[in-house]
Amino acid sequence: MSIASKETGSELPRKVTIRRHGVATRLSHWGWAVALFFLLFSGLQIFNAHPALYIGQQSGFAFDNAVLSIQAIRSEDGDVRGSTYLLGHRFDTTGVLGVSGSRERRAYSAFPAWATIPSYHDLATGRVVHFFFAWVFVGVYLSWLLASVINGHLRRDILPGAADLNALPKTVLEHLRFRFDHDGRYNSLQKLSYAAVLLVFFPLMILTGLTMSPGMDAAWPWLVDIFGGRQTARTIHFIVMALIVGFFAVHIVMVFAAGPLNEMRSMITGRYRVDGSHSDGGSGHE
Repeated sequence: MSIASKETGSELPRKVTIRRHGVATRLSHWGWAVALFFLLFSGLQIFNAHPALYIGQQSGFAFDNAVLSIQAIRSEDGDVRGSTYLLGHRFDTTGVLGVSGSRERRAYSAFPAWATIPSYHDLATGRVVHFFFAWVFVGVYLSWLLASVINGHLRRDILPGAADLNALPKTVLEHLRFRFDHDGRYNSLQKLSYAAVLLVFFPLMILTGLTMSPGMDAAWPWLVDIFGGRQTARTIHFIVMALIVGFFAVHIVMVFAAGPLNEMRSMITGRYRVDGSHSDGGSGHE
């Protein structure tokens, strides 16, 4: 049944509430959110201890294999400036990277204090926080993966099919116009995005993190061979985290564009409001 609009006399679609997200999905979502928050900022604390990335197994003065470095350098006029080297190009990043803060309270570190946990230089604490939440992240991921295989969420809602690939151009165009069809199901763009993050980025984060551990290298030496060296694994680890941060930024924008109250309700209670015409096909997400 539809509701008539008083202004135009036209009928508005009836809204119904469906179950969109099961308990496993909701717990995993918030578990990842917490773990990734601490992993990101403690990871930047660790990066500040040696703010450079390399390709290969080794690094040092005898090797010219850096792809990124952030440092404070003294310019010709005697001023200390933040300098970022990326793939053969150097950029002045004073105030953001390398050198930050006011002139009275200069901070000479790759990432500023507000972007690290703890906010002061403390590599030992940063490593403890990072490793603790890394194992939390692994536990949540494995639990989600097992539950999603058992309840069909992975096959039904994450893995894209031929129909999703065919619908992708239209879905991208609709998103660029901020037009969203609230039927409670993941569209083709969401499926591809979630599949990339959950089945590519997350496993890469875990495996490259393990590759950087000397203990894991001794137990599983093939990890180093797979990634072409510990330094390459560290670089991939950093890049994947940057991609996840980018995904998170777009995700937040889409949540606000699609209706933040409805989206937040679905991820807290599992209930999602859809048009009545879609009520039969939009439920059952786990």
